[in-house]
Amino acid sequence: MTEKHEGSLFDRLVEIMAMLRSPAGCPWDRAQDSTSLKPYLLEEAYEVLEAIEEGTPHKLKDELGDLLFQVIFHAQLARERGDFDVYDILAGTIAKMTRRHPHVFGSAAASTPKEALQNWEEIKREEKAADQGTSVLDGVPRQLPSLLRAQRLQDKAARVGFDWPEIEQVWRKLSEELQELRTAMDRNNRVEIEGELGDVLFVLVNLARWLEINPDEALHHTSQKFIQRFQFIERELSRQGKTPKQSTLAEMDALWEQAKRQE
Repeated sequence: MTEKHEGSLFDRLVEIMAMLRSPAGCPWDRAQDSTSLKPYLLEEAYEVLEAIEEGTPHKLKDELGDLLFQVIFHAQLARERGDFDVYDILAGTIAKMTRRHPHVFGSAAASTPKEALQNWEEIKREEKAADQGTSVLDGVPRQLPSLLRAQRLQDKAARVGFDWPEIEQVWRKLSEELQELRTAMDRNNRVEIEGELGDVLFVLVNLARWLEINPDEALHHTSQKFIQRFQFIERELSRQGKTPKQSTLAEMDALWEQAKRQE
């Protein structure tokens, strides 16, 4: 662990960012703006998630540092525009976290995660009460992966009572949407098929929410499993001097089952 000099280390990082953006700084850093940095912000966030999944502390430390640097970069750009600086961000976040945790910093009570979340959402609604057109669904970014966005929208709606009373009704809705998808396929209407497939996926996300499973992570794990099994097929075929294109579906399916058994 690094010796405790948190304030000076943070200030030094802010100074380095300012130097990189100065006339004597880095040409690449000086050429960036908030829009050009968007892909890097997303990439660094996903690399943090990957490090968490791998359970590698030193990699997580490095990736969190890269993500922090993106925050400092955007704050420097805002400072140059005269909008705010990183210390305004810190002050605002401290005030928000204190305000939205009255069960820690105030007199409110919350003995369970659910009660703490209810406090948080209620305070958010009060904060936005004066805004015109405020919706319960506000605050769910459009840029979120679609499965995760659907889950967050459903979570927010459920917290105000817009939810199925029991999981059996979700199953019935899924059967209904699957039948509507089949009907759209029989009509061969591409626009209708896309809409009905979206409805099926949305209900599946709802089912995952009822089962307390993150659908994005579930699909991610299944995709990883598919990669491992298919690469096993490729390796086994390569030992036989063949490629997937030179093999039959029956041969590949037999190797797929072998990969499953080895798991």
